[in-house]
Amino acid sequence: MRHFLNLGVAALMALGLSTAVTAQINPQTSSLTVELNKFESTDDGSCRAFFLFRNNTGKSFTGFEMSLAILDQTGIIDQLLTIDAAPLPAARTTLKLFEIPAIACDAISEILLHDIASCVPQNEEQIDCFALLDLVSRTSAGLVK
Repeated sequence: MRHFLNLGVAALMALGLSTAVTAQINPQTSSLTVELNKFESTDDGSCRAFFLFRNNTGKSFTGFEMSLAILDQTGIIDQLLTIDAAPLPAARTTLKLFEIPAIACDAISEILLHDIASCVPQNEEQIDCFALLDLVSRTSAGLVK
């Protein structure tokens, strides 16, 4: 009987610990919106992408690196691009510009977020940010997971 009580207490403690960890950043109430706001053609025919990062997670991020697949108008992956958007302060919207080389803006049909290489809240270990992300595009190209 005592063995079952110890298991029950251990299970309740584990449940309490997992609830405490979930409460730190709760994807149902917190989000990090990544918005592809606009494209701009560069002088060399490449594309400049303007991203807005709306950090409503309650945490600042000292590391946030995304790996993107750039798809052309036929849906074929044209290139892979890694962008480093850190730092991302809490409760702020941050503008970041990134060059997408060797492809015109109107030749991009979609941008696929296929990996987050780094997602590090300030003074914490790396976490999995996919559940926190909301992706939005205001361009003709979609931004998808």
